[in-house]
Amino acid sequence: MSTDTPADDTDAHSAGSDEVDPAELQALRERVDELEASLADAGEDDDGKKMTIVATQGTFDMAYPPLILASTAAAFDWEVIVFHTFWGLDILHEEKSTNLKLSAVGNPNMPMPNLLAALPGMDRMATRMMAKKIDENGTPTIEDLIDLSLEQGVELQACQMTVELMDYDEDDFYDGVTTGVGAATALQHMAESDVQLLI
Repeated sequence: MSTDTPADDTDAHSAGSDEVDPAELQALRERVDELEASLADAGEDDDGKKMTIVATQGTFDMAYPPLILASTAAAFDWEVIVFHTFWGLDILHEEKSTNLKLSAVGNPNMPMPNLLAALPGMDRMATRMMAKKIDENGTPTIEDLIDLSLEQGVELQACQMTVELMDYDEDDFYDGVTTGVGAATALQHMAESDVQLLI
């Protein structure tokens, strides 16, 4: 009596194992598509940079660096936050931002000794000279840079403690400025950022 398995039964079994259920195949393809999409999204997130700038100075010349850096980074699709505190808050104040002065005293690039720079009216004169140069060069004004930054998605934040300290009102700031931001929130943004700058 033979114990061999009939050849036709073996062939039938082998043939059955090679068959793929169309529903399972479709489900597998959908899963692969999901994984590819997930990897593509992860790659996009890795490319996005974050930058936090803390603006602390409110002189005419020091209003430009945070706004120029912020608007430029936003043009490269970076996520940018500028946290304005103490005198830096005046940059966002609609009235005060148009009257910022360039400090001549202690400025190594001013073509005059500190003794002359300390004379009454020298800050006003230095500011007028710089404003004239900016106008002749076609450089955007502070207001232009604020508008540009906001249009490009830069979040311009006003430190809540400083707003209260300076007795400012939320309506004093440019439209689009984020108010009510505390130091803890600013620190969280800095911790999450690729680039942190103090200006």
